[in-house]
Amino acid sequence: MVKSALLQSLFDEQESRPLTVSELNEQVKNALERGFATVWVEAEIVNFVAAHSGHWYFTLHDGDSQLRAACYVRNNLRIRFQPFDGLQVRVRGKLSVYQPKGEYQMLVESLEPVGEGALKVAFEQVKAKLAREGLFDENLKRDLPFFPRRVGVVTSPNGAAFHDILNVLSRRTKTVDVCLIPTRVQGETAGEEIEAAIKLANKFNKNTTEKIDVLIVGRGGGSSEDLWAFNEERVARAIRNSEIPVISAVGHEIDFTIADFVSDCRAPTPSAAAEIVAESEDGIANFLAEKKQDLFQLMDYKLLQTRSELQEFS
Repeated sequence: MVKSALLQSLFDEQESRPLTVSELNEQVKNALERGFATVWVEAEIVNFVAAHSGHWYFTLHDGDSQLRAACYVRNNLRIRFQPFDGLQVRVRGKLSVYQPKGEYQMLVESLEPVGEGALKVAFEQVKAKLAREGLFDENLKRDLPFFPRRVGVVTSPNGAAFHDILNVLSRRTKTVDVCLIPTRVQGETAGEEIEAAIKLANKFNKNTTEKIDVLIVGRGGGSSEDLWAFNEERVARAIRNSEIPVISAVGHEIDFTIADFVSDCRAPTPSAAAEIVAESEDGIANFLAEKKQDLFQLMDYKLLQTRSELQEFS
């Protein structure tokens, strides 16, 4: 129907004047956009270019044919990895015409790797980039304070993680104050909020004498999608740039995030992070108990020595 109407419009012998190239391209564009709803295409990416504008341009290739494609910045901001030449992808978008050149193209709305999840590709890309910059170097990692008096917790106030941390600290120590810096831990804005919370804790320390000694940054378990904020580059840089030592505590023991690689200490769970904080108090208590025992033994020795000396003079 669309095709016949287009042909009739373009090639009607009764048409009073010929079309300009611009008019022709516009009519072809309109007909193509009306004639095709959203389509899915599976192909290999070649000639990928990330423009200064933020738009992506590339060619979809299947060995026999190719199709030019564009993914504008408003759409690619939602894609968590950057495509590259040779990547096999499944693409969703609409067909259109780039009128100035009369080129048929696909306007990409979403894109995902074939055979490998988008989150895995994105994770490896961020990890490789930050590793090249040296953000994971062991010599950058700082020792945790031996006797922290105030612990900052960057997490959701409503999640299980915060309550687990409070339960452990209340059971294990009576000397540690907890300062919650509340933030979302999943969703589109979570990474930005976690970054802001870490920066806020550091800003707080510059303006008070009651400083935060160590930060726990984390959340409870969830899917890879749920934990994604802790893989964002902005969160990793905030952790690395923090003047306060950071313990990452994201998910369960089997979960690893970029935050774990860049933090000063990785705890497998939020409860384990609280145990690490409380360990120092246990260490001090054990140290004092040992010194007390040593002191008693020394006193006993001195008493025996003095008694022996007195007996010699008597």
